[in-house]
Amino acid sequence: AGDATAEERSVLLANRAACHLKDGACSLCVADCTSALELVPFGIKPLLRRAAAYEALERYSLAYVDYKTALQVDCSVQAAHDGVNRMTKALLEKDGVNWRQKLPPIPTVPVSAHMRWSIPSAQAPGANTPPATAPKGERDETAAGMERAKMLKEEGNEFVKKGNHKKAVEKYSESLKLNKECATYTNRALCYLALKQYEEAAQDCTEALKLDPKNVKALYRRAQALKELKDYKSSIADIKSLLKTEPKNTAALRLLQELNRA
Repeated sequence: AGDATAEERSVLLANRAACHLKDGACSLCVADCTSALELVPFGIKPLLRRAAAYEALERYSLAYVDYKTALQVDCSVQAAHDGVNRMTKALLEKDGVNWRQKLPPIPTVPVSAHMRWSIPSAQAPGANTPPATAPKGERDETAAGMERAKMLKEEGNEFVKKGNHKKAVEKYSESLKLNKECATYTNRALCYLALKQYEEAAQDCTEALKLDPKNVKALYRRAQALKELKDYKSSIADIKSLLKTEPKNTAALRLLQELNRA
C-alpha cells in the first residue's frame, strides 16, 4: 500500500522473511530483512532472522555481527546470546585465534533505538516493537530458535537421504539444543541404529516417548535397539505397546516373531 508507514512495511518484510527462512530460501530472507532494517533500523526480529539466514548460508561473520547488534538493542534475548556463542565457535574453527580481526564492523546502536523498542510508539501502538517485557521477549527468542531448529532438522533429513548418518546426527543434535521435538529424536535414533550405536538409539527413543508415549516410530526403534543390546524382554514389551496402537503393523509383527525365537 502506497500510504503504509515505514513501520508497517518493515513488519510485513520481516514477516515475509520469516516465511522465506522456514522455506530454506535464505538469500530471500536476507534481502527482506535488510529492506526491513533500512525502513526501521535495529529491529530485533529482522536482525535475528537475517542472522539465522546468514548462519544457514555459513556466512558466520555476518551472522555474528547481527547477533551482537541484536544484543545491543536488547541484552535479554537468549537466542542472540546462543547465536553469538555458536558463531564464535564456528569462526574460531574457520579463521583461528585471530578471527575477530576479520569481522565486519559492528554498528553502534544509538540510545534512541533502545528507547524505541522499550516504549511503544504512540502513533502505532505495538508496531514492530520487539518486546520490552520478558514474556514477549521469550516469545521472540523462542520463535527464532524454533525456526533455526526446523532448518537444522531438515538439513539432517537431507543427509539421511544421502546416507550420511554421522553428519545427520550432528544436525539433529544442534536442532535438539534449540527445540526438543519428538520427530527429531526418532530421526536421530534411526541414524544411531545405522551407526550401530544402540544405547544412544534407545536413549533417544526414550526421550521421544516422554514427549509422545504412544509414538510408533520411537517404540519400534527402541525395540530394535534393545534387541541388538540383547534386552529381549524390554524389546518385546515395546513391540506389544506398539501393537496396541497399530495391531496390523507388519514390521512390528515380524520383529516380534524374531524376538520370540531369540
